[in-house]
Amino acid sequence: MGLLAKLFKALNSDDSPWQLAYGFALGMIMGLTPFLGIHSLILLFLVLFLRVNISSFLVAWAVFSVIAIPASYGFSSLGETILLSPSLETLWTSFYGTTIGQLTQIYHTTTLGSLCISILFFPAILLISKKLVEEYRERFMKWVNQWRIVQLIKGSRFFQLYQAIQE
Repeated sequence: MGLLAKLFKALNSDDSPWQLAYGFALGMIMGLTPFLGIHSLILLFLVLFLRVNISSFLVAWAVFSVIAIPASYGFSSLGETILLSPSLETLWTSFYGTTIGQLTQIYHTTTLGSLCISILFFPAILLISKKLVEEYRERFMKWVNQWRIVQLIKGSRFFQLYQAIQE
């Protein structure tokens, strides 16, 4: 519950919609792909290095991890098709001969299939989540802030003290 509270706080904050969107999109990749592998380290580095909202990353990671469970058969099937493609055989053979090729664990069908799908959906998730954050801020947040009860709570001394402690 604390994570969702932090996500709503981020949605209501002045953080850039892009920060939240990149959190969702990178969390989608992390959730759909198996955790073990160099791609996970690269994703974690990107999340920590770039100004990405960690709450949106963690929520998306959890949501897409649940989605990945029933989708793993499809990921495995796609990965197998790509790995067994005769036209890519020399590419895979030379890639697996390198240390980086072995660290990526792309030779696992589920890893390859889920990585291909998540990279394919990355731009769409990024743009859709940015648009949803903007729509939330423009419509829902303004609507809730117009409620009389919210105005009373925000105007109270207790709420102002709470805001000062949180910062």
